[in-house]
Amino acid sequence: MTRRIFRSILAVAVAVLLSCIALVMGVLYNYFGSVQEKELLTQLALAAEGVEQSGMDYLRALDGSESRLTWIDAEGRVLFDSRSEAESMENHAEREEIRQALETGSGRSSRYSATLTEQTDYYALRLSDGTVLRSSTARLTMLALTLSMLYPFVLILAAALALSLVLARRLSRKIVSPLENINLDKPLDNDAYEELSPILTRLEMQHREIKLQKEELRERKNEFLAVIGNMREGLVLLSDNGTVLSINPAAKAFFGVRGSCTGQGFITVERDREINLTMEAARRNGSAELSLSRGGREYQLRVSRVEAEDRPLGLVISVFDITDRVFAERSRREFTANVSHELKTPLQSIMGSAELLENGLVRTEDVPRFIGRIRRESARLLALIEDIIRLSQLDEKAELSFEELELYELVREELSALEPKAAERNVKLAITGDKATLCGVRQLLGEVVFNLCDNAIKYNRDGGSVTVNVSESGENAVITVSDTGIGIPHEAQDRVFERFYRVDKSRSRQIGGTGLGLSIVKHAVQYMDGSVSLESEHGAGTAVTVTIPKRQCR
Repeated sequence: MTRRIFRSILAVAVAVLLSCIALVMGVLYNYFGSVQEKELLTQLALAAEGVEQSGMDYLRALDGSESRLTWIDAEGRVLFDSRSEAESMENHAEREEIRQALETGSGRSSRYSATLTEQTDYYALRLSDGTVLRSSTARLTMLALTLSMLYPFVLILAAALALSLVLARRLSRKIVSPLENINLDKPLDNDAYEELSPILTRLEMQHREIKLQKEELRERKNEFLAVIGNMREGLVLLSDNGTVLSINPAAKAFFGVRGSCTGQGFITVERDREINLTMEAARRNGSAELSLSRGGREYQLRVSRVEAEDRPLGLVISVFDITDRVFAERSRREFTANVSHELKTPLQSIMGSAELLENGLVRTEDVPRFIGRIRRESARLLALIEDIIRLSQLDEKAELSFEELELYELVREELSALEPKAAERNVKLAITGDKATLCGVRQLLGEVVFNLCDNAIKYNRDGGSVTVNVSESGENAVITVSDTGIGIPHEAQDRVFERFYRVDKSRSRQIGGTGLGLSIVKHAVQYMDGSVSLESEHGAGTAVTVTIPKRQCR
């Protein structure tokens, strides 16, 4: 803008200067021309008067005059000329000024030299005897005058240009300086040109509007980041060319990304061929899915194409951890298969024994044995059904009543009930610790203690022991059941709380049980907001710790 103002001011200055020079030259030229014309006419009138009185003698006496005098007769012959020999001059009858003088009494004309640098003015008067007296003088033309004044003109123009340059630069800076110093962040605080007030007011309004929009966008961005940052599911936003626009922590953990990868190509984040093929399928078809395993967990990827006005904008990759669902489905199938198997085995034994008795194929002395088998298998079947019903109640979070319980006494009662079984297997039972009061479900706590102690007795050694310790730890009540039994292999410790899972299936069949005891313990403790942990060394015994909050009953 400064250059434009500078050029404009300079152009105006040059134009004004040239116009002034042209005007002055024109005025002076016309002025001096008119003065010269008057002098020439005065001289011609005086010369005409002299010729009228003295004739040729007068003209000869004026031989040194600055103007040129020519005397011509009525036929155009030159009678006298102050600059040339009259006899050598051509006939002037056709000259414009002579013709006008013969016709009207006076005449005038101007003729230019071949180079157009000199102009000759002619004035003629008709005398009383019919002859014509002509006066002429030469003067420079405007072109010649301009050429003659070229050097001073150039000097003046150069000086004017230099002065114009200085003034134009200063003036342009002075004009632009207030504009350059405008504070666009605070338009209304500027002391600029009054003509800029509407623009500055409009800028202030736009600033406020933009500020509100930025705050709104910032809030939405923070909300978006907070939402995706706390999502358990992974989320990745990609541009159309595969650049990562956004990625949340869950997705970073899944793809193994450290630091920021925003702005990088997704190929630098994940090179798995199946994932890239799924992305290509989503670009073609609009969406695609992929199931895969990583780190011992199951995931499902959903890739969707994002479009606007039928133009692809990018892709959205969602990562879902479906481990629990897959494991639940797997557990459901295993549970169904195990239940079917566990129900089928005692039923077959019952049906087989009953069929033999019905058909009279059992000897009289063997009848009590077959009846005992039917009773044992029926009891086993009933226990299995009761355990399944209990697990179903715990899974469905059935309403059970909480009450104030004294944990030490409850453990002592359950151990008393197990004394005969422990004596049969030559295992000693002991209880240690202090009294602990908590709010819990009596039936569930009884089953927890009974199942843990029952397992500790079943899988113990001859002459071994089972110790139950009751204690308090802060806001929790703690029950620890320790035994000196065969222990649990390390690879099986994570699965012993699964339904129907048995470490040694052959030994478990001999010992008996439904295979649901520890699963009932886990779900019962979780129902009371507690937790179960296990420590075991194969061949050196096991310790199971149950922790339950000591909340107040309402």
